[in-house]
Amino acid sequence: MAETTTAAAMAATNVTMSYRTRRGDTVVALDDVSLDVRRGEFLSLIGPSGCGKSTLLYILGGLRKQTSGEVTLEGERVTGPTPRKVGFVFQDYTLFPWRTIISNVEVGLEFRGTGKRERRERAERNLDLVGLGAFANAYPSELSGGMQQRVAIARALSLDPDILLMDEPFGALDEQTRTVLGEELARILEKTGKTIVFVTHSLSEAAYLSDRVVVMSARPGRIKEILPVDEPRPRGDGFSTSAAFNDLRNGLFDLLHEEVRAATLAEMNPGQASGKGGGRRG
Repeated sequence: MAETTTAAAMAATNVTMSYRTRRGDTVVALDDVSLDVRRGEFLSLIGPSGCGKSTLLYILGGLRKQTSGEVTLEGERVTGPTPRKVGFVFQDYTLFPWRTIISNVEVGLEFRGTGKRERRERAERNLDLVGLGAFANAYPSELSGGMQQRVAIARALSLDPDILLMDEPFGALDEQTRTVLGEELARILEKTGKTIVFVTHSLSEAAYLSDRVVVMSARPGRIKEILPVDEPRPRGDGFSTSAAFNDLRNGLFDLLHEEVRAATLAEMNPGQASGKGGGRRG
């Protein structure tokens, strides 16, 4: 079982992100967001489209610079990407079509300068972990979308980061495939003890996979609520059909419905401010 502690692996403190449009307008994407990510936990971010979920993820990983506020990783200030500690998995798995599956998994290790033998051992181990060891010598075009996303996860794991930041990694997949991959991801979490921050639009996915679910407000993105998921791991099929799961999912739906409505009204009346709630830390 993955062990979650109250110690923060990563933290955002009073993070605000704004930018100027081509017309010269200022858009506040994130407003005073504070959040602790605990070691060993699976933390999901949900919210209306355009609320800043992905922006927050990229700021946490050092891929984007916030306008104000601070992000720390194990107590040290984040000023840019830290690939030895933080890995990314995106919705677009971006595999190189001319390379075999195992060669795709080795790419990051090549850039790091890892020796050939160690690269191969790590790639084989992580392909086995995601259930694709038998496809090591295949090419991306020979794999389904779900299988290619598992390759992308193996590629990220091969670098052995402490934290995985995942931006809607299953968003382009059909419901059955994303359910299976979610179960696989939960199994990988149990086995590796990685800390995962996961952006998703799926309430069922967030409820089933998470230790905590962060609900973000309509733009400007703030933290509206943080809901704990008290179900112990490993979670079996029974959890997804339980009253506790349905109550959690319904609670997330109600919270998100308020913010989607606010976002829709803001689009209809762009001169009015949108979003509610404060930048509380979970």
